[in-house]
Amino acid sequence: MSTGLAAVLSANLTFPSASGKYSSILTSIAYTQKKQTILPFQASIWTGKDRYLIVVDLRFMNYPSTTFGLGSRAPLSAGDTLDFNYLKLHGTLMRKITGDLYAGMGFYYDRFWNIRETGVPSGMTSSLQKYGFASNSTSSGPVLRAIYDTRKNPIAPVQGWYINLLARSNLRLTGSDTNWHSLSVEARKYFRLPVSSANTLAFWSYNVFTLAGKPPYLMLPSTGWDDFYNTGRGYIQGRYRGRNMTYFETEYRFRVSRNGMFGGVVFGNLQAFSKDPTRQLRTIIPGFGTGIRLRINKYSGANLCVDYGFGLDGQRGISVNLGEVF
Repeated sequence: MSTGLAAVLSANLTFPSASGKYSSILTSIAYTQKKQTILPFQASIWTGKDRYLIVVDLRFMNYPSTTFGLGSRAPLSAGDTLDFNYLKLHGTLMRKITGDLYAGMGFYYDRFWNIRETGVPSGMTSSLQKYGFASNSTSSGPVLRAIYDTRKNPIAPVQGWYINLLARSNLRLTGSDTNWHSLSVEARKYFRLPVSSANTLAFWSYNVFTLAGKPPYLMLPSTGWDDFYNTGRGYIQGRYRGRNMTYFETEYRFRVSRNGMFGGVVFGNLQAFSKDPTRQLRTIIPGFGTGIRLRINKYSGANLCVDYGFGLDGQRGISVNLGEVF
């Protein structure tokens, strides 16, 4: 996330289900150097003897931040500071289909208001103005979601698969400003490497496609705007934005101390975006970096994660997470 220095109070809770899968609840409150207020609450809960999976993502944000335009070639010089309030209410209920496969329905509501541009370079028309400026926007509608998850512990996974498919329809009928539809396809894979060690090689693919309609500008897929704000380490949040997004990352996690209290990671990522209205993906953008891990909960395996990433054009930055990045 693009926050600068921040005062943060956070908490996480994990507890095992009947089969040993871990339910998790994450919440925090943060106020940053950039006068941002962030209040998230995220939960993934197995219930009914693992017959059901409930996933909730609720948050409020007052969030001055910078956007740079559309597509993979948007220049740094096009930076435009936006100030806005954001309310996110996402919830899904899924039922076990077979084995580790769950599917179900939910409802997503995203509301932006008091959107203001405060940093348009003199004499320039911002990408937001070109796309279509509105001081408020609402996107809401039903979702269909399927998850295949063989991980035992989502906070500190060491083996298994996680696959997430989400089809979203934003409809005027359900309160959306316009009709538009999207598809998200996400896959993660974890290996022990070497097999006899506690070290993990992890892969992550995250992709968002606009299938029809015109999403509000702030709802377009963008660097660092996934559900946990983790894509594109090495780049400022919102650095790239487009109608469609493809993303790939790999990370190697290794122990430094025998008891797992201290660890480290190295990572690399690739991202690409299409510029509206064309759907063609152009220019693959690399990033890489390293980080440290400090075990803060020996029962859940939760780590405090501090990473330093590098990108193109001299971009770099620190990111901090409670729990692994993916």
